[in-house]
Amino acid sequence: MRRLADLLGGVGAAVLALLHGAGSIALFAAEAISHLVRPPFYGRLFVGQMVEIGFFSLPVVALTAVFSGMVLALQSYTGFARFSAEGAVATVVVLSITRELAPVLAGLMVAGRCGAAIAAEIGTMRVTDQIDALTTLSTNPMKYLVTPRLLAGTLSLPLLVVVADILGVAGGFLVGVYKLGFNAGSFMQNTWRYLEFIDVFSGLVKAAVFGFVIALMGCYHGYSSRGGAQGVGAATTSAVVSASILILAFNYVVTEAFFAR
Repeated sequence: MRRLADLLGGVGAAVLALLHGAGSIALFAAEAISHLVRPPFYGRLFVGQMVEIGFFSLPVVALTAVFSGMVLALQSYTGFARFSAEGAVATVVVLSITRELAPVLAGLMVAGRCGAAIAAEIGTMRVTDQIDALTTLSTNPMKYLVTPRLLAGTLSLPLLVVVADILGVAGGFLVGVYKLGFNAGSFMQNTWRYLEFIDVFSGLVKAAVFGFVIALMGCYHGYSSRGGAQGVGAATTSAVVSASILILAFNYVVTEAFFAR
């Protein structure tokens, strides 16, 4: 009985800690969002974060999308050839890229690159008392540090996904035409025939949600970090892991919202 009680106590403590963390993140996000409608707005910081999150992430997102499209075309052809359904390769590539692969892979790449950087930057400011100095100077640290990053993450990731959609389909086209021997015109015709607006739009909505989650996790863990350099390192790791898990979780939620019948 003692062991059972200890086990149940441990499970209960873990559940309470999870609920406490979720509540803290929700309150943190609500406070940051509330500053969007209250002046002042730091436009220069917002533009700088758009460049940092969006433009500087473009190379890694582009390479990921191109090679994902190429591999998807090759693997689809290998599988469909067993059923004499090679003509479906182009359709599978464009739907997989726009609905799932482009937003999810772009989100994971940006989480690894920018989520860690945001957590490290804000965490360093926290442990070196720079955030307290902002408060002393009558500058709200949430408005100055968090809100511009949340808005930039939400807006920049859909732009990256648009590029990833184009390059992913282009990668599939290159493999399909020059490696697998498809006719270029037929491949493009099959690409566009079954593509609908909802396929692209759902991917962009996912990207906006993922961008918000990445920026939120980076800001929250950095803002809450304690304990010097070790605390900043732990915050960086937690930001990337939590953002990656939430991306996969919200991917299912958004997919269910758009495509559940």
